Amino acid sequence: MPDTAALQDWLQDYLPVSVALPEPLGLSPLDGDAGFRRYFRLNTQPSMMAVLAPPTQENNPAFVSKALALRAGGVHTPRVYAVDYQNGFMLLEDFGDDLYSHHIASSTAGKLYDAAEQSLLSIQQMTPPKDVFANYNRTLLQQEMGLFPEWFINQLLGLELMPEERKLLDDTFELLTVNATEQPQRVVHRDYHCRNLMVLSDGDVGVIDFQDGVIGPITYDLVSLLKDCYVRWPRDWVRKRALNYADNLATAGLLAEVDEKQFIRWFDLMGLQRHIKVLGIFARLWLRDGKPRYLNDLPLVLRYTLEVTAEYPELEAFNQWLHKRILPVLPQQGWYSDWQTAGE
Repeated sequence: MPDTAALQDWLQDYLPVSVALPEPLGLSPLDGDAGFRRYFRLNTQPSMMAVLAPPTQENNPAFVSKALALRAGGVHTPRVYAVDYQNGFMLLEDFGDDLYSHHIASSTAGKLYDAAEQSLLSIQQMTPPKDVFANYNRTLLQQEMGLFPEWFINQLLGLELMPEERKLLDDTFELLTVNATEQPQRVVHRDYHCRNLMVLSDGDVGVIDFQDGVIGPITYDLVSLLKDCYVRWPRDWVRKRALNYADNLATAGLLAEVDEKQFIRWFDLMGLQRHIKVLGIFARLWLRDGKPRYLNDLPLVLRYTLEVTAEYPELEAFNQWLHKRILPVLPQQGWYSDWQTAGE
């Protein structure tokens, strides 16, 4: 596997001639994300970002093709200066460190979310190049939700499902799949939240971690942003912003006439699909990948899940099952805190 020394040698050959190159070239490691990519800031002028992304674990061609497609659509993704697909090396524009998550408590949060929604609208207005974005089809939706029983219920909580419980989950997952596929389908970032959005020096929104983007439900990225797994906003605020965004979609010609109740149902049930998936992913990040920090975010994801299951009559059986089968065993978990106050 290529190491940082090999990456450093490669960078010497591919840094743009316009960049001031110090001697020696320094690589400062940065905190990574939930994947296997490793990021390094270069001590060049201007600063640049190097990425070591093992090609056996990361889809680097998808990252580059989607970065280019999104930039062409007016979305500010990092400029790709050079790439070595065989070794998993990339040289990118450096967006800095100013994540949206650093501004959650600030007085500018509302303006930042306005900008994030405008950037999202640009994503959804794109006419994507052929074969760059796969379809977020029912197979993928179901596979994602399958992470919940496998990793959260079985591996993390140690519970074995009875056949009737498996049937309940299958029926619930089918309901959520239908909800997702009946919506208008546009480009979806698929992880559009406060840790993947950046405040750039020119005030623009920097968008990162887009390599898993697909063509999918029009409410997916919106609910990812407004029902963020790492920060909670008041429910009235979320609903108001969701409906305002629906108006923006309609004005842009991306949404035919849909009443508020239908749009919010799309939005809420899409969020439930995402949060069911995330419960499984966060458990897997700990149990398989040795990344425990996401466990502390599970109570908030559970809160989003339980708020939606309590809201819709068609989810009543699933809601009761969660309360009777899952909630009673959670206090035994070291990461658990009261889901009813999570995010406050």
